[in-house]
Amino acid sequence: MAAAPAISLANVSKVYRRYGGHQFATLKSAFLQRSILRDLQPTETFQALDDVSFVVPKGSTFAVIGRNGSGKSTALKLVAGITKPTSGTVQVEGRISALIELGAGFHPEISGRENVFINGIMLGLTKREIQERFDAIVEFAEMKEFIDAPVKTYSSGMYMRLGFAVAIHVDPEVLLVDEVLAVGDEGFTHKCLDKFAEFKRRGKTILLVTHSLGLVERFCDDAVWLDHGKKLAQGDPKRVIGAYLIDVESAEEGYLAQEDAKTQEEVAVAEPVRVDGPVESGPVSPEPVGEADAMAEAEPKNMFKADEGRWGSGGVAITGVTLRSVSGEAGHVFHTGDEVAIEIGLKADRPHDDFVFGVAMFNTEGTCVYGTNTDIEKYVAGELSGDGTVRFVIEALDLVEGTYKLDVAVHKKDGAPYDYHRLLYTFRVKSRTKDAGIYRPKHHWEFSPTVKLTRTDE
Repeated sequence: MAAAPAISLANVSKVYRRYGGHQFATLKSAFLQRSILRDLQPTETFQALDDVSFVVPKGSTFAVIGRNGSGKSTALKLVAGITKPTSGTVQVEGRISALIELGAGFHPEISGRENVFINGIMLGLTKREIQERFDAIVEFAEMKEFIDAPVKTYSSGMYMRLGFAVAIHVDPEVLLVDEVLAVGDEGFTHKCLDKFAEFKRRGKTILLVTHSLGLVERFCDDAVWLDHGKKLAQGDPKRVIGAYLIDVESAEEGYLAQEDAKTQEEVAVAEPVRVDGPVESGPVSPEPVGEADAMAEAEPKNMFKADEGRWGSGGVAITGVTLRSVSGEAGHVFHTGDEVAIEIGLKADRPHDDFVFGVAMFNTEGTCVYGTNTDIEKYVAGELSGDGTVRFVIEALDLVEGTYKLDVAVHKKDGAPYDYHRLLYTFRVKSRTKDAGIYRPKHHWEFSPTVKLTRTDE
């Protein structure tokens, strides 16, 4: 038999009205301009939630995920009773404690002690209940030395910790949590997570809004994905998160493609490469210019501090650069460990017997992650003529999560460039493992029998 619902949203919509926003110098000037009524009329509406329905069973931990502006916090405020739906119904069974706007109602001029009592009463506790829990609240907030100081003397972290401690000690049937884990240092964050785990063990209902997808997978029984106020998916957290990440990566793909195209277009105008005869269209369109020596002067002296650009003597042109997944699909977003091919299109004005192909990767700080070329790897040039394609295949993209840039080039054995494309191509590496650095080597851990650990993702 299914558990009774603790929270129920049925066909809920929430519409906010925007106003003209005109600021009057004085009320008299507003009347003289005859604009007070016009400027205080709603000029447009914004739909924060659009016909959203979901049920949170009693005793479950339920997550709401989505991008900023998707309606997550609006849904939580409706459940908390902070605002009312425009249409539809919201039902909640049991006492609520909302970790949404921590410390809302704290008065800066009075002490933390007095504010604990005021805030606790606002959250539904009696004075006796607050007295019984006061020491635990102060201890949890790590505020013993400052509890009698005026709240206006608190740092933002102290303020938020005290608000969190009061809300968590209300001992509600339903706990609402909205991205409040950044209320202290790492040690305090662990205390918060332990408190959530305790609530879960005691069969409390938790509704969690967060961008921390690892937390959702670890704690939650169910998840719903909102986007632009609409419910796109609900169910098993791993399945919902997977669908959400695919959508996020698709948006990132579009953004990176747009930014690359813009950069390449700017470089095509500013620094074309001389090539005799017609050249097929590509990410950059080479055009005839003056002497080759003039183009060679554009090459930066310090390659590791150069900005985006393109230079070379011409004769051989790079007509296109495409990154492809193992399935052959072009893209800009990949995952740690993926096989990736960098495909370089070429056009030679005549046969050449002196040529080298090079590829280098940089992170966004300008650190060279890796670079190589065909000469380094002992390839001897034969002949290059007409149209051609070179593929540099990375069998495992062992990089940590981040954004990276590519250099691609074709040059002579002595380094003189035919066509050098500097930082014109961007790709992003995604990973569920948030490790540090640049390179992620293949590895595993080994432990003696006296060292016992468990994996949270197993």
